[in-house]
Amino acid sequence: MSDLPIIQKTYDLIKWYVPILNRLPRDQKFLLGNRIITELYDLLDGLIVARYAKQKLTQLEALNSKLDILRYQTRFLLEFNLIKTERYEYAQKLLNDIGIDLGGWIKQQKIKPITSN
Repeated sequence: MSDLPIIQKTYDLIKWYVPILNRLPRDQKFLLGNRIITELYDLLDGLIVARYAKQKLTQLEALNSKLDILRYQTRFLLEFNLIKTERYEYAQKLLNDIGIDLGGWIKQQKIKPITSN
């Protein structure tokens, strides 16, 4: 069984982002870096759980707010001069791609007829 594209994109984001976050200065690594890493793993976990859930909409909407939190946390990295602009822009692009997929999945769930099964 192949992964949903959103799950693969999130997996790829984690593979790219975690090594960068692990190289942050010690004080920021243990505060902001670990928060971002935790949010990333929670996002991936949530997507995998939602994939198999019968009622996906509530879970997907909660994940949408996690994604927004990640966008803000990533912006802090830039504003605190902890990552280069190019890395920030790339991270935001990846987050936005995941957001587009998530938005599409939410939209699909909203129009999906509710079945009694």
